[in-house]
Amino acid sequence: MPLHRGRQTGSEVVGVSQPPSRAHLLEGVYRFALAACRRREVLRIAMVGSLATAKSDPKDADVLVTVEPSADLATLAWLGRRLKGHTQQRNRGADIFLAEPPDRYIGRTCQWRGIRAACQADHCGLRHHLNDDLRVIALPATLVQAPPIELWPKVIRRLTPPADVEELLLRRLSIAAAE
Repeated sequence: MPLHRGRQTGSEVVGVSQPPSRAHLLEGVYRFALAACRRREVLRIAMVGSLATAKSDPKDADVLVTVEPSADLATLAWLGRRLKGHTQQRNRGADIFLAEPPDRYIGRTCQWRGIRAACQADHCGLRHHLNDDLRVIALPATLVQAPPIELWPKVIRRLTPPADVEELLLRRLSIAAAE
């Protein structure tokens, strides 16, 4: 008789242990931050939203990236899609919010590889890979100026992060930055 490890039901496998959503989201943010910080146009990476709090089951990972005004967003958009793919493995999402100096929110990375009719950007294609749907979502200036947790170029905590954020993300990023 064959051994069955679990059966598929929707998006999860019954009988097979999966990492909790928070740990999975934090791993995705860690990988995104490690890759994005290598880009010259990236000035700052921060974590905003419910994952920065003790919320037990956040629905997504929200990252705020400050870039040079002339930044080519193609690689960041690709990294954002990769993060979204990672989070979707647990039926979660991710958003890469973008800002330019001095702390001006400009939109999100586009989820599409090219121009699409379904795009909600106010000026689709004007700046490649920028979803400037500011009428749909806009970050408050205070959040852009002082996000709760900055991940790069230096870890800055403006709140006491949950233990899992400290252990699975901030400590690892600090170690990676020292190498």
